Amino acid sequence: MEDLPLIVIAATFVVAGLVKGVIGLGLPTITLAALTVALDLPQAMALLLIPSFVTNLWQGVVGGNLMLILRRLWPFLVPAVLLVWVGGLIFVEVDHRLMTLLLGVLVAIYAALNLAGIRLTLSRAQETWAGPVLGVANGVLTGMTGSFVMPGVMFLQAIGLSRDVLVQAMGVLFSLSTIALAVALQGGGMLSAELGIVSLAGVIPALIGMVLGQQVRKRLSEALFRKVFFWALLALGLYIIANAL
Repeated sequence: MEDLPLIVIAATFVVAGLVKGVIGLGLPTITLAALTVALDLPQAMALLLIPSFVTNLWQGVVGGNLMLILRRLWPFLVPAVLLVWVGGLIFVEVDHRLMTLLLGVLVAIYAALNLAGIRLTLSRAQETWAGPVLGVANGVLTGMTGSFVMPGVMFLQAIGLSRDVLVQAMGVLFSLSTIALAVALQGGGMLSAELGIVSLAGVIPALIGMVLGQQVRKRLSEALFRKVFFWALLALGLYIIANAL
């Protein structure tokens, strides 16, 4: 980690927090995509843990819909959290360059789908079987790559939640997944005191970025910002893929 100045890590968290402040998601994805340009994937995953947990816990608890979310989404959330350890076991055994490549692919697909305006739509009947299946997939992929968004966010967007409930549900998913990821990384011997200290220090720039993002949100078209964000994310994803090959 000595190859990457702390000011660059702090700046990454400011930018990731800013994106989250504007559109309600993006901190783990931006952090992973940016840091894996210069760091190993296990280090990037470890660094995002505390800022991701703190920012998403607030998003997941505040809003008044927590019990509604847990009652409706537990068939998705339970496997999405518990299966992270399976992905972690795979991550420990497989070449990390392959996992970095997979991360790049997931980031690029996620960005491309959003730019193309492609959204799944699931009925309540379809939700009953799709939730557990996609929860398993999301949990395993989280453990393998540290990314929480595919296919979890697509599932949450597909089931017709109101905007406020959707944003809070993403906070619940991300905060619980962060805890599970921390357990998986610790079990694989990939956490250290140094990484923990830097991750803790990343909370402040992430929160500063979120405050800035909330101000930007008042002055800038969210649709325009999302388009710029997803184009940048697509470029990052493609760069990660090229770098991992």
